[in-house]
Amino acid sequence: MQWHHYSVEEIILPKWSHASDFHRTVYQHLACYVPKIYCLGPNLNPQNEELLAQLLLLAPLEWYLCDEDPSAGLAKLEQSNQPSQLCGHVFKVGEPTYSCRECAADPTCVLCMQCFLGSVHKEHRYRMTTSGGGGFCDCGDTEAWKKGPYCQKHEPNISDTSQEDPLAHLSSDMIARTRSIFSIVLKYSVDMLTWEKEDELPSGLEPLERGDTYYCMLFNDEVHTYEQVIYTLQKAVNCTQKEAVSFATTVDRDGRKSVRYGDFQFCEQAKSVIVRNTSRQTKPLRVQVMHSSVVAHQCFALKALGWLSHVIGYSDALRRILCQVGLEKTLEGENSSLVDTLMLCDSKMWKGARNVYHQLLMSSLLMDLKYKKLFAIQFAKNYERLQSDYVKDDHDREFSVTDLSVQMFTVPSLARMLIMEENLMTTIIRTFVDHLRHRDQRGRFQFERYTAQQAFKFRRVQSLIGDLKYVLISRPTEWSDKLREKFLEGFSAFLELLKCMQGMDPVVRQVGQHIEMEPEWEAAFTLQMKLTHIISMMQEWCASDEKVLVEAYKFSLAALTHCHGGFTDGEQPITLSMSGHSVDTIRYCVSQEKVSIHLPVSRLLAGLHVLLSKTEVAYRFPEQLPLSELSPPMLIEHPLRCLVLCAQVHAGMWRRNGFSLVNQIYYYHNVKCRVEMFDKDLIMLQAGASMMDPNHFLMIVLSRFELYHIFSSADYRKRYNRENANKDIIQQNNTLIEEMLHLIMMVVGERFAPGIGMVQSCDEIKREIIHQLCIRPMAHSELVKALPENENKETGMERVIDSVASFKKPGVTGRGLYELRPECAKQFNLYFHHYSRADQSKAEEAQRKLKRQNGEDSALPPPVLPPLCPLFASLVNLLQCDVLLAMLGTVLQWAVEPSGGHWSESMLQRVLHLIGMALLEEQQQLENSIEENDVGFNFTLKISRPGEAPSNTPSILALLETLQNAPHLEVHKDMIRWILKTVAAIKTMRERTTTAPETDAVGQSQEETVRDKDKAERKRKAEMARLRREKIMAQMSEMQRHFINENKELFQQSLEELEASTSASLEHSPTSPDTASVCVGPRRSRPSEKRLVVTCILCQEEQEVREDGRAMVLAAFVQRSTVMSKNRRRPSPNPERYDPLFMHPDLSFGTHTGSCGHIMHSHCWQRYFEAVQAKEQRRQQRLRVHTSYDVENGEFLCPLCECLSNTVIPLLPLTRGSKSDHPGLGQWLGVIGQQVKALHSAHKKLKPVGESEFPVTYPNKVLLAFLCFPRDPYSSSIKEMLTTFGTATYKIGLKVHPNEQDPRVPIMCWTSCAYTIQSIERLLVDEEKPLFGSLPCRQDDCLQSLIRFSSACWTTSSLPSVQNHFIRLLAVLIPHDHMSPSLSCISEPTPFLLLSLGTQVSLVLSYSSVHCQDSSGLNVDSAQQHFLQVVTLAHVVQVLLTSIPAETTMDQETGAGSSEEEAAVCLLYGLLRRHLVSDLYEVTSGWHLWRCVKAGVLPYLRSAALFFHHLNGVPAPPELHAQGPGHWEHLCAYLGLPSNLLFSFPNLSFPRESNRLIDLPDDYSALINQASSFTCPKSGGDKSRAPTLCLVCGTMLCSQSYCCQAELDGEDVGACTAHTFTCGSGVGIFLRVRESQVLFLAGKTKGCFYAPPYLDDYGETDQGLRRGNPLHLCRERYRKIQKLWRQHGITEEIGHAQEANQTLVGIDWQHL
Repeated sequence: MQWHHYSVEEIILPKWSHASDFHRTVYQHLACYVPKIYCLGPNLNPQNEELLAQLLLLAPLEWYLCDEDPSAGLAKLEQSNQPSQLCGHVFKVGEPTYSCRECAADPTCVLCMQCFLGSVHKEHRYRMTTSGGGGFCDCGDTEAWKKGPYCQKHEPNISDTSQEDPLAHLSSDMIARTRSIFSIVLKYSVDMLTWEKEDELPSGLEPLERGDTYYCMLFNDEVHTYEQVIYTLQKAVNCTQKEAVSFATTVDRDGRKSVRYGDFQFCEQAKSVIVRNTSRQTKPLRVQVMHSSVVAHQCFALKALGWLSHVIGYSDALRRILCQVGLEKTLEGENSSLVDTLMLCDSKMWKGARNVYHQLLMSSLLMDLKYKKLFAIQFAKNYERLQSDYVKDDHDREFSVTDLSVQMFTVPSLARMLIMEENLMTTIIRTFVDHLRHRDQRGRFQFERYTAQQAFKFRRVQSLIGDLKYVLISRPTEWSDKLREKFLEGFSAFLELLKCMQGMDPVVRQVGQHIEMEPEWEAAFTLQMKLTHIISMMQEWCASDEKVLVEAYKFSLAALTHCHGGFTDGEQPITLSMSGHSVDTIRYCVSQEKVSIHLPVSRLLAGLHVLLSKTEVAYRFPEQLPLSELSPPMLIEHPLRCLVLCAQVHAGMWRRNGFSLVNQIYYYHNVKCRVEMFDKDLIMLQAGASMMDPNHFLMIVLSRFELYHIFSSADYRKRYNRENANKDIIQQNNTLIEEMLHLIMMVVGERFAPGIGMVQSCDEIKREIIHQLCIRPMAHSELVKALPENENKETGMERVIDSVASFKKPGVTGRGLYELRPECAKQFNLYFHHYSRADQSKAEEAQRKLKRQNGEDSALPPPVLPPLCPLFASLVNLLQCDVLLAMLGTVLQWAVEPSGGHWSESMLQRVLHLIGMALLEEQQQLENSIEENDVGFNFTLKISRPGEAPSNTPSILALLETLQNAPHLEVHKDMIRWILKTVAAIKTMRERTTTAPETDAVGQSQEETVRDKDKAERKRKAEMARLRREKIMAQMSEMQRHFINENKELFQQSLEELEASTSASLEHSPTSPDTASVCVGPRRSRPSEKRLVVTCILCQEEQEVREDGRAMVLAAFVQRSTVMSKNRRRPSPNPERYDPLFMHPDLSFGTHTGSCGHIMHSHCWQRYFEAVQAKEQRRQQRLRVHTSYDVENGEFLCPLCECLSNTVIPLLPLTRGSKSDHPGLGQWLGVIGQQVKALHSAHKKLKPVGESEFPVTYPNKVLLAFLCFPRDPYSSSIKEMLTTFGTATYKIGLKVHPNEQDPRVPIMCWTSCAYTIQSIERLLVDEEKPLFGSLPCRQDDCLQSLIRFSSACWTTSSLPSVQNHFIRLLAVLIPHDHMSPSLSCISEPTPFLLLSLGTQVSLVLSYSSVHCQDSSGLNVDSAQQHFLQVVTLAHVVQVLLTSIPAETTMDQETGAGSSEEEAAVCLLYGLLRRHLVSDLYEVTSGWHLWRCVKAGVLPYLRSAALFFHHLNGVPAPPELHAQGPGHWEHLCAYLGLPSNLLFSFPNLSFPRESNRLIDLPDDYSALINQASSFTCPKSGGDKSRAPTLCLVCGTMLCSQSYCCQAELDGEDVGACTAHTFTCGSGVGIFLRVRESQVLFLAGKTKGCFYAPPYLDDYGETDQGLRRGNPLHLCRERYRKIQKLWRQHGITEEIGHAQEANQTLVGIDWQHL
């Protein structure tokens, strides 16, 4: 390094500091060195390049800058620097960001994790999201936070006067040097990055000598897919698939990559191939052949920009200088600064270059508040050009400089300044309108026949709306005249935009035939949805200043009048008259003319009209408002048409217009659009109606609904009935009448918008929530979805929810629910305007049910409404006007004489509701008025008057009284009764005010009598019901008694059986009923000989399980498992040569067998399986969809429960032991030794001829029996099933092809049996359940069949091989001198060393040897007992050798003394220490040793007990059915082990811990953070797109990407699938961190998603992290997943999920 200092100081610096033209000198230096360092060959060498660039290029710059050694100089700068209060941390992709929902100025204000944890906001309601990359942390920005802008780290010092100029600390000399360096470097970088010539360089950089070396450079675009690029590259530069994938990944990441290096010709040829191959369907890939020196300088230019952002990090002063240099204008005038040049060339640069310079802009201009402002002005000046470039460019928004708008426009002070100085609002809106050029003749947007190109452009233009939203997001608190002027200019530009939308996409009703092509409707609605918030925000801005509001109102009115210009042309005027009133209007039929759902201008005006009332401007400055000029009929015309259109669609009149119209109506009412669509149309009708004669309003409504003729003359109805007996038309009219009545209710009754009724905005939200919860209790997220969001994604629900609902926490499944508080139910309005049809009927049902439960009558009267604001006060007169009364009377009249069927119950229900509303209105006015004559509302009087002469129709009241007793209206009785009661109450109130007050009591008594009648009636009904119930109960018990008497003996029998089974454990040895049951050895209890009869689920026949009968089988699923593995790293052995006889102690994998417990005949099952196979072959020919099971691997679904299975286990009866002598252990060992020798010589001489040539020289009778092949007791069908299951276990366990003859088949069966027993034993321990009696019967049956199968499976294998296994196993336990030499390796002088390898081997040994023993004729019982003893001893030794910890200083158990078992243990341990070289600790306390031994041996003994219990069928003693401390002796007694050796201790810990899933952090954001710093292991330092965590071993994987695919059995699979085969032998449990969902995988084709164990405060999961509520770990749910895994239930869970949800089957799981 000495040379480096010397060179920089001695050679370069003097030359630079004395240079007359410093700029040229530096350029010469770069021209000389850059091409020597960068781009010297086809493969770049980043390490080397970095080093040399630092030495030869950057170091001189740093020396010159500091005028001393940079390491010292920069450190000095850093010390003198005031640290910035802004955090400015730039987010990586996928990093967690936090926004405070209470304090953030808008949702774009976010904190990084470090700042958040140190801020006040972590105690508030916050939202957590993952960043898309590119934004930065707003900590320290006072405008971004309403309170708490600083975290602890960025808290400013009080003494700090941040107003001073940061340059004050620097010497003028330093400033000059810095400025010259920065300007040269920045100029160089900008020139190089925006350089467009491929073969020459800017002046001053020409190289000294030029070689003919070129690069063929491929650029990224967003049009071509990965596959197209990979395929093309393979053809063009003949590389391998792997290389092509790596090229494509780099191009996608960095935006460009050289794919070939060489002379010009060579590169040009590759270019032509690429262009030719990609230009067929779309525009070709962009490829350039560039000279290597150009590429080299571009590489260094990126490096230099990186260096600049690094250097300015040392000091604010340097940052300030760089900002000045960047924004300095040159002589060329406007847009001439370097930053402008970069911005305007943005869309020509490649991705990598854009990212680097955007980062530089962020760390320089955006971090310096003074220059941020100047930059924002430049940005706004160039706004139109930048956006046009962006629209033409095809890169995503995040790579465009326009994306920086969010950093400036959301700062309120900047946004205001830009509106005033640069007229930003108008600019944005005009730019937007310019890009949407598609118009019809009347200047409206037209989206029909939309090409793909236009659709793409339309998508891009929508980002402009985002910018407008940023500008408007914070409302001004004080207005200046200039702001008013510029805002209103923007407002009128916005009105121009809305005028283009007014009436777009009109529809005409199809009559006769169905529409041929569905018209394009989505674009218009997309536009509407995007603008919804903008429209709301515009209204809020207007509301904050009275002058602006008045002007905006005038503008909107003028715009609407302009849209309606000549609104009567072509439509004839007509006069309507009814009930003595007449009105002039026009003839217009919605069902015949054009009608449009888009009316944004009218809706904006409606919004402003309400604001006039809300802000009381209408009452304070009426003279400024053009209210007198308004023409109410014109205002209501279009909204009314729109509502009529909805009604007609409901009535089915527009069926032939297809789905596009249905969808439009759906969105019109949908929560996303309704605030600025449906709600505003309703308000417009209310505004119109409040300024019109109510009779006129209603007649116009009737006319638009095309119902005028039905109501205008009574005889028309009759005539109409006779003529049109067409059912459809009658049905349509009925629906239209219902809809129209509903509309009237809404116009009068929807008063919850502040400004219409006297309410607050929180009342409106409360009412929405109440009505949602009236349908059913709902989860938090459902409620949020049902409420409209404002521009800050807030619904305001949290403020009010607790006042109307109570929260109920969830259990292990499901989610937390809010339930409505009972006192809020009285606010329920059946005709709530936001209910859909379905919601309304659900709510009605729920509320009636609730009332019945509370014992009230089931009427649902309208709720009491808040009073109206003065501007809308005249709306109530609708309820008492003549036209409405005539309509109500007409409908009631129809209901009284229900002959024609021309009315419907829901029509009547609506009429009753309207009458109810009017009565409540009158009642309230009476209650609130001081004197009688104040009340202008006299509904009761009007409904008591009969009709005028000639017709003399009865009064409405009289009709109601008639209807009260009509038999066909049972449902509405309660409601009619409520109405009559209310009328009576109102009459009393009126009388009370007119006459003397003493009549009070009369009114009360009248009401009371009505109430008492009600009560009595209800009581009578209840009494009747009770009597009826009692009668039925009596009948039933009589029948029951009768049945029992008839079938007496049956009942006796079942009772006896019950008793027998409960006392089974005592009954076995009648001689001494008090001996405990023993399941092993000569003293074992004999099980009762019970026939086992089972039913086949396929043919329903019963069948006894017998050795020689037809085989019965259980559906079973065998899988490899690593659930108990202690070593996941070990590679799986070669299956062809692996010897599974001794299981490796770390259990790196095992074979587990599970079953759903359903039984079939073997032949029924075979038939079923053949049918499944045949079906599969047919399906393959028809369509290539996966099923959830893989038939080729023998999988099928259980015919009854659809549980995934891949084989069957035969059911076998108990084997009966033979009676004979029981030799002692010593004698028995001798006999065994002889047998083994005999076997050995036999095996040596065994010839294929058969057994006749055996030299029978052993006198021992037993041996004779041993050498004869035993008889084979099983029927052929059972033998076939034995083979089936054996081979399946062998095939799956070893991953080999099935081979019935392989000697390893029985071993695999035994190990599977052992593994399954162990895993069940572990499961019971982990769940703290007793050993017996707590397993579900499916597991119990499975264990029993598996164990009995294992004891019989030798019958289908070759006997010598089984005997051979037996000898090898025995050799380990009992060394013999005369063993054959081939086995000497196993029986070394220290046989226990082998055993010390693992606790588990013994298990397998005991089992397998027992089975082999069956094959000899020796007495089975004693053999079993001796084996158990020998193996237990061996196991004790193992424990002593491996699991004794260094002595802990634990007090000896009191009262234990030095008991004999402790002495024995000490003795044994001493023996071992003497004989073995291995260093065992010295342990003196026998108590300590004994504790460890017991702890170690217990799991083994428990497993043994399970095994022998099922093998020999001896019921377990009741003590083992309970969880308790006395476990140990009972266990030993049951196993027939000498319990005099045993001593009782409290519960002990085990030496072998159960595996558990990894520990997860409590807070989910910790995981997100961990994942965001995880980089893809293969593609050097690139962020992983889908980081996925293995929950079994904790590895983080890069899922769902090309980069990390691995090859498995010849096909490419994703990282997760590959990992399952190393970690979980094919089964995996993963957490997808960005998605917050759990992924289960099994094999290559199966998988499903599962609910994650993380919940928010409302007890809900958030899959996909869409809601952003903070998530915390729910331990119960995680335990549930862990239990699934320990039970080996993952595959089954996937099977069920895939059967239930067909979409899961189509996912390519292997690519995850």
